[in-house]
Amino acid sequence: MRVDLYWSFYSGYCYLAGVRLERARAQHDFDIALCPVRPLAFRHPNMLFDAPPQFMRYYDIDTARMARWLGVPYADPIPEAATLDWPARRPAAAQPHIGRLTGLGVEAERRGKGFAYARALSDLLFAGGPGWNEGNRMAEALAGAGLDLADMDKAIVRDAAAIEAAIDANGRTLLAAGHWGTPTMVYNGEPFFGQDRVDALLWRMAETAPS
Repeated sequence: MRVDLYWSFYSGYCYLAGVRLERARAQHDFDIALCPVRPLAFRHPNMLFDAPPQFMRYYDIDTARMARWLGVPYADPIPEAATLDWPARRPAAAQPHIGRLTGLGVEAERRGKGFAYARALSDLLFAGGPGWNEGNRMAEALAGAGLDLADMDKAIVRDAAAIEAAIDANGRTLLAAGHWGTPTMVYNGEPFFGQDRVDALLWRMAETAPS
């Protein structure tokens, strides 16, 4: 059984979904295909910037609360994976991190380690404390997942056009599957949106598994 996992490296909810999915895979046999997409602010900016102010306040409350419930550390990454220009209601012009992190996700999936990359990187971003981008921290985190960061960086530069095309295609297939947000898990064409839908996903997989 295979689950397509649509993931933004800006989203704390993706981090929490990754924790849940990793725990689920310790009990259930299924594959995860990582499908990295750009953050919502890049794909559908009005959905974020036109949302009421309660949206982001609730996000802050809920991600911290769910992390405590799951028993994992959680803090907003410093620096942010993506930078938003809230007064201008758009992503900032300078984006030193999100393009690389998303492209590396595509490359990791090509190497058969997409979910391992997502878990290692999100642990570093959301549970590793400030300065995730400093020194060798990212390289060491990915080495623990069996990935060579220096080699992957070379690959995403060498194949930049194809990497960008893959990210764009993931955004389109997410919409075609029936949702727009992350994390979204798609099984047999059925979308399950949100870190709190992992149990429903497992139920559906069990319901439709060959006897």
